[in-house]
Amino acid sequence: MRPDLAIHANLQHGLVTRIQAMAAGYTERELRTLTGHGGAWVTVRRGVYVARNTWESLDDREGKPRLRVLAAHLTMNRPHAVSHRSAGLLHGLPMLEVDDTLVHVTRPGVTGSRTEHGVKHHLAHFAPDQVVDLNGVHVLDLARTAVDIGREHGYRHGLVACDSAMQLGATKNELWTAVDAMEHWPHVVRSRSAVQDSDSGAESVGETLARELVQSLGLGPVQTQFSVVTNGHVYWVDMRVGRHLIEFDGRVKYRGRAEGGVANLPAGEVVWAEKKRQESVCAEGYGMSRLIWADFWGDQRASAAARVRREFAITTTRFGTDLPPGYVPIPRHPVQRSA
Repeated sequence: MRPDLAIHANLQHGLVTRIQAMAAGYTERELRTLTGHGGAWVTVRRGVYVARNTWESLDDREGKPRLRVLAAHLTMNRPHAVSHRSAGLLHGLPMLEVDDTLVHVTRPGVTGSRTEHGVKHHLAHFAPDQVVDLNGVHVLDLARTAVDIGREHGYRHGLVACDSAMQLGATKNELWTAVDAMEHWPHVVRSRSAVQDSDSGAESVGETLARELVQSLGLGPVQTQFSVVTNGHVYWVDMRVGRHLIEFDGRVKYRGRAEGGVANLPAGEVVWAEKKRQESVCAEGYGMSRLIWADFWGDQRASAAARVRREFAITTTRFGTDLPPGYVPIPRHPVQRSA
């Protein structure tokens, strides 16, 4: 890009507008060539462009949708704050996917909403202190974003968003403050239930869904991030109900960092270490169930629920439901969690 236009791109996450390009001296013919098939620029939305190499470096799940949000923001003249799932993208909030390609913004005014040119305008009140500045973009804060996601997309989406928001620093009180201001708003019951059931101990979307499944079985209170000490070593387990432990196994555990995972060892060695870890933990008088992503959906959810019930019953028969005599909880922080 020419220097005058590159200044705008550097300030706008790589994006430039048609108006800015024309002001920098580009002609209509040049713009048609640059944005045509195989051209150096990609049209993110009408009148907003980004360098093709930048666009192609982004993933479809978060990177490109995030840039579409920013492109829509650039084209809006009315005061607004990016909100709902769009705000979640800008916050880096882990969320459940939905079939929703709209950009969401909230504007002060009367309640209601309308959709124009791929942007859903939510006409709703928000307090000034609910707006944060993310690299020059006004975005509703984590707590408001999480409860908005619940109202818009349902309880499960809201539960994931609330757990994730607390992992990123929001507090339970902030979530309640956000939802309490929505009395009589559409679908607020979804968000209120999500806030009620949220837990800061979930460290991933999968852990939230695993807890939701276990809680639905009515086996007893579920404790997240449960510590087990064996041979002087502290292990942290995703959750506990009675003497039964539950771990969520996501593929990210077994993928190397170069593949987007967190494993420092080959997959086979990770599995072997995990097996030895489970043996050490269960030797202290616990049973364990393991859940994977597919266990949360469709027919497999019912099968997984039945399996956890059976395994819990076996554990209870062997050990009861009370914690081992003399059990002493370990503070979650500053202890370093073992893999």
